Amino acid sequence: METTLVLLKPSCVQRQLIGEIVNRFERRGLRIAGMKMMQLDDAILREHYAHLVDRPFFPLLAKSMQASPVVAMALSGVEAVQVVRGMTGFTNGRMADPGTIRGDYAMSNQQNIVHASDSTENAKVELARFFRPEEIFDYRSSVMDFLYATNEV
Repeated sequence: METTLVLLKPSCVQRQLIGEIVNRFERRGLRIAGMKMMQLDDAILREHYAHLVDRPFFPLLAKSMQASPVVAMALSGVEAVQVVRGMTGFTNGRMADPGTIRGDYAMSNQQNIVHASDSTENAKVELARFFRPEEIFDYRSSVMDFLYATNEV
């Protein structure tokens, strides 16, 4: 099993899409291992987007990410990082395929509903940034035998 980070951004929260987006992840078979609402501050944004801090658009990005609380989720499943990335679609909502979260709900590169870890290595770093170890739960879902073959888990 793999666990990845998803942030439901202010564009998701403000548009009241939280339940709908969480539902899509659950219907796919991903297990919520942790979830909380939080207001992001400058320090966590500068750390999370360290690779973008010096870019001219960073102040707009930071303002956008602080427009409301976000919902941080730890999602678990076989190849969860790849599955979630496939579900979210291309970063720019205008270019994302219909059927993906961004393709169905976003028209912007920045106001694009979700953030999803892009690798297993980054997922570990990002999960530690947004969750304490005791906030991520490892439990067996009763539907596991109907989601995966026994040799997949």
